[in-house]
Amino acid sequence: MTRVFNFSAGPAVLPEPVLRRAAEEMLDWNGSGMSVMEMSHRGKEFMSIHAQALADLRELMAIPSHYRVLFMQGGALAENAIVPMNLMGPRAKADYLVTGSWSAKSAKEAARYGEVNVVADTSTSPRGRTFVPPQAEWALSRDAAYLHVCTNETIDGVEFDAPPSQGEGPYDVPSHVPVVADVSSHVLSRRMDVSRFGVLYGGAQKNIGPAGLTLVIVREDLLGRAHPLTPSAFDYRVVAENDSMFNTPPTYAIYLAGLVFGWLKGQGGVAGIEARNAEKARLLYDAIDASGLYENRVERRWRSRMNVPFFLEDERLNDAFLAGAKEAGLLQLKGHRSVGGMRASIYNAMPLEGVRALVDYMRDFERRRG
Repeated sequence: MTRVFNFSAGPAVLPEPVLRRAAEEMLDWNGSGMSVMEMSHRGKEFMSIHAQALADLRELMAIPSHYRVLFMQGGALAENAIVPMNLMGPRAKADYLVTGSWSAKSAKEAARYGEVNVVADTSTSPRGRTFVPPQAEWALSRDAAYLHVCTNETIDGVEFDAPPSQGEGPYDVPSHVPVVADVSSHVLSRRMDVSRFGVLYGGAQKNIGPAGLTLVIVREDLLGRAHPLTPSAFDYRVVAENDSMFNTPPTYAIYLAGLVFGWLKGQGGVAGIEARNAEKARLLYDAIDASGLYENRVERRWRSRMNVPFFLEDERLNDAFLAGAKEAGLLQLKGHRSVGGMRASIYNAMPLEGVRALVDYMRDFERRRG
């Protein structure tokens, strides 16, 4: 069997030890005689899997006791609607900071449920979606129900150096305004202080597990605010009261996420994986910056550790670059259709060897074609 280096933005690479264990347990989990796919979500076998996944995630992220962890469905796109339905309340107004494609989608969807105040939008700047605007340029509302941000823009490759949060920091917001963060491509990749947010949410298919699972971490005082027309399965209070079992949860995705959490603990936890992520990103960005063929357009302070977009100086070489990369076992490097170019997503499960192989190929391609 030959494994490639998969640089897909999502669904993304999973740790090989996790995949091997899942394969070993496919037909018989822990002597139960059943696959996890076949288990009742209310049976003692799956309930033990669910409880361990929750416990390990809480440990990894140091989640305070007054926050609830919800395993939901629909991905981050669904949460773009579920968040305002749960949090806008009678004010029916929220602030959105737009720093890239995904936060723009979030703001557009939320506008269906109430008034959205875009506090800043980098697409209107001559600098484009290459930076995070300083807080002095934000037009914050006085009566917003929450402030929404995306901590890492998967398509544009822009990542907050320190996300906006309640409390002290470079992006400090009023204490009465909960910060809601889409952390889909950021979660578990670096340390975050959960207590400085009202809600964290994200699709699992980047750093947590397979597509189909959505993680929501919500502060308890924000429960019970849902609009009366919110579907019960999307009401954070209902989901929390039923321990994510109000409807049948994505059981196999939760099982795989639990295996990923266990793998992360074995890597030294979030602090350990953060150090490796920083090393991988530094290696790739240094290669791009030293090149005469490749270019990353994101301003250095806000360069993403998870998603590295880059462009060839001569875009007529794009097809040849991708074809050669495929032959070298380096897949899914084509940039998002909305921006073009290339993109290497180097999530937690991408080994350092994969980034080294990519850098070696890029240098070789430049020597031959540049």
